[in-house]
Amino acid sequence: MDNSFWRKFSTHGILILGTIFMSAPVWIAFMSSTHPADTLFREGLQYWFGGHFFETYNEVLFVEGGVMKKVTALEMLGNSMILGLGFAIGKVVISMSAAYAIVYFRFRLATPLFWVIFLTLLLPLEVRIVPSYEVVVGLGLLNTHTGLILPLIASATGTFFFRQYFKSVPEELLEAARLDNAGPLRFLIDVLVPLSKTMIAAIMIIMFVVGWNQYLWPLIMTTEENSYTIVIGIKQIYQVLSEGGELPQFQKAFALTILAVLPPVLVVLVFQSWFVKGLVESEK
Repeated sequence: MDNSFWRKFSTHGILILGTIFMSAPVWIAFMSSTHPADTLFREGLQYWFGGHFFETYNEVLFVEGGVMKKVTALEMLGNSMILGLGFAIGKVVISMSAAYAIVYFRFRLATPLFWVIFLTLLLPLEVRIVPSYEVVVGLGLLNTHTGLILPLIASATGTFFFRQYFKSVPEELLEAARLDNAGPLRFLIDVLVPLSKTMIAAIMIIMFVVGWNQYLWPLIMTTEENSYTIVIGIKQIYQVLSEGGELPQFQKAFALTILAVLPPVLVVLVFQSWFVKGLVESEK
């Protein structure tokens, strides 16, 4: 056997081991969610299917639970979907608009303002969370989707990627648009948006996953159970595992965890070709 065989064998072996290592906790959580509470209490985590899959997931999805018994996993999934989509769409629109202004409206402060925007990457959410909370509460947006989404849609990362992409667009397209009497808005919508569709898709996928997994901001912004996202719901169900002296309902917690993982995974799997194209084109 030549060296190329052993190189491929070792490479695939590392990939397989990495896949097993990363997916094993998800597998164990899924298998454990299909077993009754008493089995998990007596025997611990399970590694194969039980007989309570439909019973557990039906109860988690459609039976109201939580501390006040007012929310279902289906409602929390809906809240997370709105947050994820609003987060992604808002960041793409704001980032593309900012990058367009910086690249094509050549005013003196364009470059300094871009670096000011870029420096906000050094400021985590925790630094600005108190003033952001004060503003949202002052506007009466507590426990609303607008209050969850609006303070988070500015993105230095998205602005950076769109700026780099717009700078790679040939100047001839701008000149042709000017000869065609196309205004700034028409040039953006008719020329740059179609050219940037793979970039838009890549940024949206990344931002959707980031928005879906938000924890700290929704934790602060939601005080009513019907406004909870699925990530907050996981935290809450671990706080109420024992109900009225009954066995801890670990299978429900595991089921909720699996439901929280599925949408981002499906989004990445379905749109992975667009995601890869967007990243490759941004590097050209």
